[in-house]
Amino acid sequence: MKYLSLILLFTSFTFAQFNPGAKQISLANSDVATSNDVFSLFNNPAGLSQINWREIGIYYSPAPFGLTELANGYVAFSEPLNFGSLSVGGMTYGYEVYRESRIVGAYSYNYQNKFFAGIAINYHTVSIQNYGSDYSIYFNIGGLSYLTNDLRFGFYFHNINRASFGKEKDQIPVVINSGISYDLFATLTLNAAVEKDIKHKNSFLFGVDYDLIEYLSIRTGFSNEPSKFSAGIGINYSILSLDYALFTHSDLGLTHQVGLVISFDKDGNRKELIRKFLGIK
Repeated sequence: MKYLSLILLFTSFTFAQFNPGAKQISLANSDVATSNDVFSLFNNPAGLSQINWREIGIYYSPAPFGLTELANGYVAFSEPLNFGSLSVGGMTYGYEVYRESRIVGAYSYNYQNKFFAGIAINYHTVSIQNYGSDYSIYFNIGGLSYLTNDLRFGFYFHNINRASFGKEKDQIPVVINSGISYDLFATLTLNAAVEKDIKHKNSFLFGVDYDLIEYLSIRTGFSNEPSKFSAGIGINYSILSLDYALFTHSDLGLTHQVGLVISFDKDGNRKELIRKFLGIK
């Protein structure tokens, strides 16, 4: 009975953290129009080509809502090239009774430093003890555009081919996320987005990212479907960015996650370096 209850919980929560990254979660995943680190691989692959340096990211949530059985981890790597940016990553979720794994590869293209497009291919497996296993292949696409030097629009379409596991439809979510991001000041970014899962109501997402001092960022966000409040901090020093986030779920309570991003050949503030690379004053 315990295992059955856990499996039911997995099926209701399994895709809740399709968009990893402690920074992203602290912003309630409202940053579809920002997407400026290696975890863009999972959140909006178009943003990868805003970054002109190599980057590795690791994300881990050890016990969501106090349950180690829901532990999930992600790793991602991006490499800028003359013809665009390539990225690869993976995910694991669950434990011996219920396990999901995913391998992702993505390509992002930068057109005139104003328009960005990305596509990702996912190889996703699921295994349930005593029930067997299955796999699926599906695609994600994303776009990002600078409307002005400080205002961006972005969108992300998850599972555009509506792949699923087994014979049941929509076991893998079909989700569209679109929104804007505005640099109110050099140190303060506001994000707003609307997310639509075809099986659920629209969700409004909002997040604030503020560089409090040179090496410390504070963040907060909320969404309404489900009702969720989030917050976090980022410690940014040299090539390292260490991020922590927590969020509250209306039914499941509080959970924590942590992420580490290593940015090679990067010296300075991320926002400032991206603006310099794109020729934005």
